[in-house]
Amino acid sequence: MKTKILVANRGEIAIRIIRSIQELNYEAVAVYETPDKNSSHIRIANEAIWIGNGPRSDYLNIDKIIRAAQKSGAKAIHPGYGFLAENADFARACEKNDIIFIGPSSDVIDKLGNKVMARQIMADADIPMVPGTKNLKQGDEGLKEAVAFGKKYGYPIMLKATSGGGGRGIRRIEQEEDLAEQYLIARSEAQAAFNDDSVYLEKVVVRPKHVEVQIIADHTGNTVHLGTRDCSIQRRNQKLIEIAPAFHLTTQQGDSICKTAVKAAKAANYFNAGTVEFLLADDGNFYFMEINTRLQVEHTVSEMITGIDIVRTQIKLALGKDLLFAQDEVQLRGHAIELRINAEDPKNDFMPEGGKTVSVYRSPGGYGVRLDGFCYQGFIIPQVYDSLLVKLTVFGWSWNETVDRLRRCLTNFVITGPKTTIPFYLNLLNDPDFQKGDFDTSFLETHEYLLDYEEDSSEVNKLARLIAEIHHKGENTYAA
Repeated sequence: MKTKILVANRGEIAIRIIRSIQELNYEAVAVYETPDKNSSHIRIANEAIWIGNGPRSDYLNIDKIIRAAQKSGAKAIHPGYGFLAENADFARACEKNDIIFIGPSSDVIDKLGNKVMARQIMADADIPMVPGTKNLKQGDEGLKEAVAFGKKYGYPIMLKATSGGGGRGIRRIEQEEDLAEQYLIARSEAQAAFNDDSVYLEKVVVRPKHVEVQIIADHTGNTVHLGTRDCSIQRRNQKLIEIAPAFHLTTQQGDSICKTAVKAAKAANYFNAGTVEFLLADDGNFYFMEINTRLQVEHTVSEMITGIDIVRTQIKLALGKDLLFAQDEVQLRGHAIELRINAEDPKNDFMPEGGKTVSVYRSPGGYGVRLDGFCYQGFIIPQVYDSLLVKLTVFGWSWNETVDRLRRCLTNFVITGPKTTIPFYLNLLNDPDFQKGDFDTSFLETHEYLLDYEEDSSEVNKLARLIAEIHHKGENTYAA
């Protein structure tokens, strides 16, 4: 029998992982909830197992995922990202049931998932960090600690959930007068999102670049990096555009950040693929933020500039192989940009457009173009999941070539029915600051005019949107 690997995820990332599994001549097992019964990922898998009506609850049910793996005879589980990907209890359940977890150990996920513990590991390894605190005490004592930190380091400061991730559990405090209210809100948000109300503080680096490094490590401790990525353009602390390599870094800065990332991974005894994230200040100094213990959405840009299949490498490492390449064999070439094309209305605070039908879907192609998606003509967008439809990644030998290719792709990309982020991205690509690579984490706040664009007013699109609205109001089964 062929080796089976279960994919504990959905959507575009499930498809991406399934492809690598099948290329390795293994069999891919998909899982799905009822709202995903027509999803593409269960169509291309070798086997698909229904795990419940959901929504979301069954994708998050560790016992059900383990039982699905046992039922199918899967030897390993790839968690993708989101859902259970950074859940140490899930990794532990796999270990307990003799199922290979394709990622780091539960112990490493535990340590790095706790942001305060991760900061301590990095401090012990002399990794540069933004000034911050340990977990604040409960009640008024914690508020007093926060006030003292603000007086010492000045404002703005950031309250962060200790168990946070994905942009959740974060409150920026601009002045001491706002601290008491935001302190209570942050604890409440942390409890609701992570079942843990622990919070800590960091000094805010004003208008930094968000730079991260893809690392991969094998069982022997051999650790390499695949260069840098810039993820500065964000909305609500979630990334919209990812670029590799990071823009406007000097060779010395790039080398230093990458070497620091490898040092950080080794300090945490890291295994498999992960991402070390930094803030780069105006003065050229950079500071450790966190290590994401999973595959990142934006791994595609690193693959485009290195030619290395990160998911394939993850699987082989998890099954006991050593890294097949050394650091000096990793060659970075050209530029890559990834856009997350979401079913969202950028003009309405990026509100999701779930429940609507994609009446026309026509995608671009050509040299240097990669599409990772699960959308198709006639697809009904579930309301209960993330709004991502497809990731568009392009490669070019120069920055200008890459931007030009991306613009052409977006012009040729047709998704009618829901509103999408495509017209917003077209506006952004024509912005002089973006074209110069002059962007940081405040880019959307300082470029609000990018949301001033004309909707597609063609009769075809008007009709498509009308059909989508009618379907949404009259036939949508899986409303939240």
